[in-house]
Amino acid sequence: GLLCVLLLGDKGWKYSNSRIYYISTEKMTWDSGRKACKEKEADLVIINSREEQVLVAGFTKNQNAWIGLTDGDSEGVWKWVDDSALTTGFWQSGEPNSYAGDEDCVVTGYGSDPVNNWADYPCIYRFISICERPFDLGTGIGWPIAT
Repeated sequence: GLLCVLLLGDKGWKYSNSRIYYISTEKMTWDSGRKACKEKEADLVIINSREEQVLVAGFTKNQNAWIGLTDGDSEGVWKWVDDSALTTGFWQSGEPNSYAGDEDCVVTGYGSDPVNNWADYPCIYRFISICERPFDLGTGIGWPIAT
Protein backbone atom coordinates (compact mmCIF):
# COMPACT_ATOMS: atom_id res chain seq x y z
CA GLY A 1 0.00 0.00 0.00
CA LEU A 2 0.89 3.66 0.04
CA LEU A 3 2.43 3.46 3.51
CA CYS A 4 4.98 0.95 2.24
CA VAL A 5 5.94 3.30 -0.57
CA LEU A 6 6.43 6.13 1.91
CA LEU A 7 8.55 4.01 4.21
CA LEU A 8 10.69 2.69 1.36
CA GLY A 9 11.35 6.13 -0.08
CA ASP A 10 14.81 7.64 -0.22
CA LYS A 11 15.91 8.92 3.20
CA GLY A 12 16.13 12.66 3.63
CA TRP A 13 12.81 13.59 1.98
CA LYS A 14 10.08 15.43 3.91
CA TYR A 15 6.45 15.79 2.80
CA SER A 16 4.21 18.84 3.22
CA ASN A 17 1.22 20.19 1.29
CA SER A 18 1.66 18.21 -1.95
CA ARG A 19 5.39 18.94 -2.12
CA ILE A 20 8.35 16.89 -1.02
CA TYR A 21 11.60 18.44 0.06
CA TYR A 22 15.10 17.02 0.23
CA ILE A 23 17.66 18.59 2.52
CA SER A 24 21.21 17.83 1.47
CA THR A 25 23.86 17.25 4.07
CA GLU A 26 26.78 17.93 1.73
CA LYS A 27 27.84 21.55 1.38
CA MET A 28 28.30 22.67 -2.23
CA THR A 29 28.08 25.66 -4.54
CA TRP A 30 24.67 26.87 -5.75
CA ASP A 31 25.21 25.36 -9.22
CA SER A 32 26.34 22.02 -7.77
CA GLY A 33 23.42 22.05 -5.34
CA ARG A 34 21.01 22.61 -8.21
CA LYS A 35 22.63 19.80 -10.21
CA ALA A 36 22.31 17.47 -7.20
CA CYS A 37 18.61 18.37 -6.94
CA LYS A 38 18.09 17.65 -10.64
CA GLU A 39 19.72 14.23 -10.18
CA LYS A 40 16.87 13.57 -7.74
CA GLU A 41 14.30 14.75 -10.32
CA ALA A 42 13.79 17.90 -8.25
CA ASP A 43 15.08 21.49 -8.27
CA LEU A 44 16.16 24.02 -5.69
CA VAL A 45 13.14 25.06 -3.63
CA ILE A 46 10.82 27.85 -4.76
CA ILE A 47 9.18 29.48 -1.74
CA ASN A 48 5.63 30.60 -2.53
CA SER A 49 4.25 31.68 0.86
CA ARG A 50 5.10 32.71 4.40
CA GLU A 51 3.99 29.25 5.59
CA GLU A 52 6.36 27.54 3.18
CA GLN A 53 9.19 29.89 4.20
CA VAL A 54 8.70 28.99 7.88
CA LEU A 55 8.64 25.28 6.97
CA VAL A 56 11.73 25.43 4.75
CA ALA A 57 13.70 27.65 7.15
CA GLY A 58 12.94 25.08 9.85
CA PHE A 59 14.68 22.41 7.77
CA THR A 60 17.98 24.30 7.89
CA LYS A 61 18.62 23.84 11.62
CA ASN A 62 20.13 27.34 11.85
CA GLN A 63 22.55 26.99 8.97
CA ASN A 64 22.55 28.69 5.59
CA ALA A 65 20.89 26.64 2.83
CA TRP A 66 20.63 27.43 -0.87
CA ILE A 67 17.18 28.09 -2.30
CA GLY A 68 16.21 28.44 -5.96
CA LEU A 69 16.48 32.23 -6.21
CA THR A 70 19.11 34.17 -8.17
CA ASP A 71 19.76 37.49 -9.87
CA GLY A 72 22.53 35.98 -12.00
CA ASP A 73 20.91 37.00 -15.30
CA SER A 74 20.33 40.65 -14.37
CA GLU A 75 21.63 42.32 -11.20
CA GLY A 76 18.80 43.14 -8.81
CA VAL A 77 16.17 41.22 -10.80
CA TRP A 78 15.47 38.18 -8.62
CA LYS A 79 14.09 35.12 -10.38
CA TRP A 80 13.27 31.60 -9.29
CA VAL A 81 14.74 28.53 -11.00
CA ASP A 82 11.49 28.12 -12.97
CA ASP A 83 12.13 31.64 -14.38
CA SER A 84 9.23 33.19 -12.42
CA ALA A 85 9.79 36.59 -10.81
CA LEU A 86 10.14 37.00 -7.06
CA THR A 87 6.92 38.52 -5.72
CA THR A 88 7.30 38.13 -1.94
CA GLY A 89 10.73 38.00 -0.34
CA PHE A 90 11.75 37.07 3.18
CA TRP A 91 14.99 39.00 3.39
CA GLN A 92 16.98 39.49 6.59
CA SER A 93 17.19 43.20 7.48
CA GLY A 94 19.79 44.86 5.23
CA GLU A 95 19.59 42.14 2.57
CA PRO A 96 20.08 41.74 -0.32
CA ASN A 97 23.25 43.82 -0.27
CA SER A 98 25.91 42.25 -2.55
CA TYR A 99 28.28 42.79 0.41
CA ALA A 100 31.01 40.53 -1.00
CA GLY A 101 30.61 41.95 -4.50
CA ASP A 102 29.02 39.44 -6.83
CA GLU A 103 26.30 37.95 -4.60
CA ASP A 104 23.83 36.43 -7.06
CA CYS A 105 22.43 33.45 -5.12
CA VAL A 106 20.20 33.24 -2.05
CA VAL A 107 20.22 31.28 1.19
CA THR A 108 17.53 30.84 3.80
CA GLY A 109 18.44 30.28 7.44
CA TYR A 110 20.62 33.39 7.76
CA GLY A 111 20.31 35.00 11.19
CA SER A 112 17.90 34.21 14.00
CA ASP A 113 14.58 35.48 12.57
CA PRO A 114 12.39 32.42 11.82
CA VAL A 115 10.77 34.10 8.79
CA ASN A 116 12.87 36.93 7.38
CA ASN A 117 16.18 35.13 7.03
CA TRP A 118 17.21 35.26 3.37
CA ALA A 119 20.59 36.66 2.37
CA ASP A 120 22.43 36.95 -0.92
CA TYR A 121 25.82 35.24 -1.21
CA PRO A 122 28.38 34.53 -3.90
CA CYS A 123 27.19 31.42 -5.75
CA ILE A 124 30.60 29.78 -5.29
CA TYR A 125 30.21 29.60 -1.50
CA ARG A 126 29.38 26.16 -0.15
CA PHE A 127 26.17 25.52 1.78
CA ILE A 128 23.63 22.74 2.07
CA SER A 129 20.77 22.84 -0.47
CA ILE A 130 17.02 22.36 -0.21
CA CYS A 131 15.40 20.56 -3.14
CA GLU A 132 11.69 20.37 -3.92
CA ARG A 133 9.37 18.46 -6.20
CA PRO A 134 5.62 17.86 -6.47
CA PHE A 135 4.06 14.80 -4.85
CA ASP A 136 0.51 13.44 -5.03
CA LEU A 137 -0.31 11.80 -1.69
CA GLY A 138 -3.36 10.11 -3.23
CA THR A 139 -1.51 8.33 -6.04
CA GLY A 140 2.02 8.30 -4.70
CA ILE A 141 3.21 9.86 -7.97
CA GLY A 142 6.42 11.77 -7.39
CA TRP A 143 7.68 9.86 -4.37
CA PRO A 144 11.38 9.02 -4.73
CA ILE A 145 12.18 5.32 -4.88
CA ALA A 146 15.15 4.13 -2.85
CA THR A 147 18.08 3.05 -5.00
